Amino acid sequence: MTKQAIIDHTIEVINQLPDDKAAEIADFADLLIKKQDDLHLNKDIQQLASSKSFDFLKEEEDLYTLSDLKEVYGKR
Repeated sequence: MTKQAIIDHTIEVINQLPDDKAAEIADFADLLIKKQDDLHLNKDIQQLASSKSFDFLKEEEDLYTLSDLKEVYGKR
Protein backbone atom coordinates (compact mmCIF):
# COMPACT_ATOMS: atom_id res chain seq x y z
CA MET A 1 0.00 0.00 0.00
CA THR A 2 1.40 3.38 -0.95
CA LYS A 3 1.57 6.28 1.46
CA GLN A 4 -1.14 8.11 -0.45
CA ALA A 5 -3.42 5.05 -0.33
CA ILE A 6 -2.87 4.82 3.44
CA ILE A 7 -3.71 8.52 3.81
CA ASP A 8 -6.87 8.18 1.71
CA HIS A 9 -8.01 5.13 3.66
CA THR A 10 -7.31 6.81 7.00
CA ILE A 11 -9.29 9.90 5.98
CA GLU A 12 -12.26 7.69 5.02
CA VAL A 13 -12.11 5.95 8.39
CA ILE A 14 -11.77 9.21 10.33
CA ASN A 15 -14.77 10.66 8.51
CA GLN A 16 -16.89 7.75 9.81
CA LEU A 17 -15.88 8.29 13.45
CA PRO A 18 -17.47 10.58 16.02
CA ASP A 19 -15.66 13.85 16.71
CA ASP A 20 -14.08 12.69 19.97
CA LYS A 21 -12.57 9.60 18.34
CA ALA A 22 -11.30 11.64 15.39
CA ALA A 23 -9.65 13.98 17.90
CA GLU A 24 -7.94 10.97 19.53
CA ILE A 25 -6.46 10.02 16.16
CA ALA A 26 -5.23 13.58 15.64
CA ASP A 27 -3.63 13.53 19.12
CA PHE A 28 -1.98 10.20 18.34
CA ALA A 29 -0.64 11.54 15.04
CA ASP A 30 0.78 14.56 16.91
CA LEU A 31 2.44 12.20 19.38
CA LEU A 32 4.04 10.21 16.55
CA ILE A 33 5.38 13.39 14.96
CA LYS A 34 6.79 14.57 18.31
CA LYS A 35 8.52 11.21 18.84
CA GLN A 36 9.98 11.40 15.34
CA ASP A 37 11.23 14.95 15.95
CA ASP A 38 12.76 13.91 19.28
CA LEU A 39 14.51 10.99 17.61
CA HIS A 40 16.03 13.28 14.96
CA LEU A 41 17.04 15.81 17.62
CA ASN A 42 18.74 13.12 19.72
CA LYS A 43 20.65 11.84 16.68
CA ASP A 44 21.78 15.37 15.83
CA ILE A 45 22.92 15.97 19.42
CA GLN A 46 24.84 12.69 19.44
CA GLN A 47 26.55 13.62 16.18
CA LEU A 48 27.47 17.02 17.56
CA ALA A 49 28.78 15.56 20.80
CA SER A 50 30.92 13.02 18.97
CA SER A 51 32.22 15.55 16.47
CA LYS A 52 35.32 17.65 16.97
CA SER A 53 33.27 20.82 17.47
CA PHE A 54 34.14 21.04 21.14
CA ASP A 55 37.76 19.91 20.96
CA PHE A 56 38.89 23.46 21.71
CA LEU A 57 37.62 22.98 25.26
CA LYS A 58 40.22 20.28 25.88
CA GLU A 59 42.98 22.77 25.16
CA GLU A 60 41.55 25.41 27.46
CA GLU A 61 43.42 25.91 30.71
CA ASP A 62 41.64 25.51 34.04
CA LEU A 63 40.48 28.85 35.38
CA TYR A 64 39.97 27.64 38.94
CA THR A 65 41.65 25.14 41.26
CA LEU A 66 40.64 23.56 44.55
CA SER A 67 42.50 26.31 46.39
CA ASP A 68 40.02 28.84 44.95
CA LEU A 69 37.13 27.23 46.82
CA LYS A 70 35.85 28.84 50.01
CA GLU A 71 34.30 25.55 51.18
CA VAL A 72 34.93 22.00 50.01
CA TYR A 73 32.02 19.57 50.05
CA GLY A 74 32.76 15.86 50.22
CA LYS A 75 36.05 14.22 49.33
CA ARG A 76 37.62 13.67 45.94
